[in-house]
Amino acid sequence: MPEIGVRDLDVLYQETDRLYYLLARGCGLSESAYWTLYDVDIAGGETTLAAICRAHSLSRQTVSATVKGLERRGLVVLDFAPGSGKSKVVRLTEQGRRFCDERIRPAIEAEQRAFDSLTEHDRAELVRTGRLYAAAVRSELGRLELAATKGARAEKAADGRGIETQEGGGDR
Repeated sequence: MPEIGVRDLDVLYQETDRLYYLLARGCGLSESAYWTLYDVDIAGGETTLAAICRAHSLSRQTVSATVKGLERRGLVVLDFAPGSGKSKVVRLTEQGRRFCDERIRPAIEAEQRAFDSLTEHDRAELVRTGRLYAAAVRSELGRLELAATKGARAEKAADGRGIETQEGGGDR
């Protein structure tokens, strides 16, 4: 058996992403709209914009634009949270509830059946190792960002001393 590498994991994630992309498109939604309705539905019909952003690592701007599109379709309404002048809550409309019952809920149930088809041990290991891997990637990418930041600072300092960098057109 060939050695398993990070590329195998990348292909697996791409395959899974493609399945969800096709699912969203089959519902007549963008991926962000699908995941927004998914979150609102599993939260019982309402959740905050901030919770959706956190759950999917989406920017507030992306989620707000997505919610506006869903509002135009009559699937959700956006209101201020009770007692808050800032926090916003996304709520399903009656039409949105019907849409979720017909399109989102069956997908959630299929996803649960697929997960349940794994043994309890395999489900726990999948989640455990997925979290470990995500933390390791986050750490490694954080190092890259730190290195890039340090490099940019060094380059700026060099430029400030009149030293030309390669990008600046100077010779090295």
